[in-house]
This record gives sequence, C-alpha cells and structure tokens, in this order.
Amino acid sequence: MAAYLEWMGVRAYTERSVESRAEILASFAAWCEERGIGRPTEVTRPILQRYQRWLFYYRKKNGQPLGVSTQYERLVVVTVFFRWLTRNNHLLYNPASELELPRTEKRLPKAILSIEEVEKVLAQADLRTPLGLRDRAILEVLYSTGIRRSELTGLSIFSLDQDRGTLLIRKGKGKKDRMIPIGERALRWVEKYLTEARPQLVMEPDEGVLFLTGEGEAITPGHLTDQVAAYIDAASIGKKGSCHLFRHTMATLMLEGGADTRFIQQMLGHENLASTQLYTRVSIRKLKEIHTATHPAAKLERRERPAEDGEAETAGDEREELLASLDVEAAEEEDAPP
Repeated sequence: MAAYLEWMGVRAYTERSVESRAEILASFAAWCEERGIGRPTEVTRPILQRYQRWLFYYRKKNGQPLGVSTQYERLVVVTVFFRWLTRNNHLLYNPASELELPRTEKRLPKAILSIEEVEKVLAQADLRTPLGLRDRAILEVLYSTGIRRSELTGLSIFSLDQDRGTLLIRKGKGKKDRMIPIGERALRWVEKYLTEARPQLVMEPDEGVLFLTGEGEAITPGHLTDQVAAYIDAASIGKKGSCHLFRHTMATLMLEGGADTRFIQQMLGHENLASTQLYTRVSIRKLKEIHTATHPAAKLERRERPAEDGEAETAGDEREELLASLDVEAAEEEDAPP
C-alpha cells in the first residue's frame, strides 16, 4: 500500500486523492486483518465478493447504510490497487479483474430551494457582526456560482475580478483551473465583507485567504458545511442540506431560466457528461451572458430574459443527466472527511 501511494504521489495525483485512497485501502486492510488475511497474495475473488457484501450490509453510526456511490467508490479503489499490484508483478493474477461492481444510481436531487427559500436562508446571517457579514458573502457566492465547498475554502482575495464579474477557481476537482461568472449581487456582498469584516478577522501575516474564521485562519470544508446547514435549519423552510444544496439550486434555477446544459456544465466544472460530450468549450464572455440572463440573483435588479427566436429548449434527458451527476457528487461529499 505504501508503495502504491508513493507511486500516486510521483504521478502527480492530488494530495486529496492520495489521502482518500489511503483511507479506503486502510479500511479494506483492517477488514482483511480481522479475517486473518495479511498479504495481497491471500486475497481471492470470493474474498472480494465477501467484502462487497459487507459494504452492502454495513451501517454507519447514525444507522444509515453506505450510499451506492460510496460502495462503488470503495470497490473501485480496491480493484485499481490490485490492478496496480498485478501490473507491477507483485501478484501473478488479479483477483479483482472479474469483480462485478454495483450499478450506480441516477437520482434527481431530493431537495431544491426555490428563489423565495434561498432568500429566507440568506436573510439568516446577522449583518451586525463580522462573522455574520462573512457568512452572508459566503452564501451569496455559493448561490451565484454553485462552486464546491472545497473550491470556496480555497478562494483568495485575488480570485475575484470585479471589473469582469468573474471568479477564478484554482485547482478544482482534478487539479484543473477554471474561470466562471459571478453575479453583481454576490460581488457587492463580497466587496462589503472585504471592506468591513475581513480587516477585523485577518491576522498577520496575511496569506490572502478570502474567507477567514474568527481566529483569522482559513475556514475548513467541515466548518463551512456546519455553518451553511445551520442557516438552512434556522430558515425553517422544512428542508435539510448544506453547501451542495446551493450547487443543486443554482444549476436547477438556471436550467429553468433557459440555460443550455453545456453552460451549466462549464459553471459546475464537469468534464464528462454523456449528453454534452459533443459541445466545445464555451467562452467566459458567452458564459457570463448566459449566467446574467438565467440566474435569479445575477443582477441587482432582476430583469426578465427576452425570448429569442428559434431558441432550443434544454432536452429532458440532458437535464436529468446533469442533475443526477450532482446528486452523486452530493453523496460523495457527505461521506468525505471534513
């Protein structure tokens, strides 16, 4: 395992990917050890099938089973590990080569916020305090851009381009950079936070992290999840969720506003959707126009989007594919370490 993880590092896998696979493989190794299996050469296909059944019947501390996507991810990591062992001559044959993986679900999101519900959540932040002002800016950025929680915590004060109305995401999922539009309203709130709140939170030396804790440190993904979930609960809208709920909501509302799936794909940082593989990469200028026209909070004063002659409606299959991919993401984020 150590040699495999070192190989991943040499091949420039992200630190997050290495840590995630290390955790999954350590859990598998512990499962094997409990059953008297100490070496990869002792692992057979029936043993891997037993492990697959164990994942299916496993229950978390809250009594809930592992999601299908989580079971799938853990099995994939194990199968990739054994493929690496075989290719590097640590094993004569691969016991995982014919393991049948579970079929992943393609579900629509359980809960999406309406425009009115979003406004209720946003209104929960106490603007009289620096942290409340910070939280309002965070919620506005999540709503406007739909970025992942890890992407938000990685933002710097240089990530925003006020003049162009864009946000630069550095080393998002897959270590890829992307530039996306951000609405005027969110920009105004971030500007207010930078002017009035961040100077009260920052500690020297200032490393340029955009959103800070009360101790002047970078906010962590786990802390961000707890904060956003608390605001959603406080709004008393009868729905549960956290950062990913805003990601779902942004995508859904823009689709309902008439945005093409390819533009939402660019916003979300999705590379491979079967329904959009034939589209070329869209320019940031066009993406900005679509964002402004379809996102409810892109402008300080909402204007109705004029219909264009011959404008094609987004196909139902494409919408379902995109939203289902978001639901899988949400399940992965829920089971990810804080």
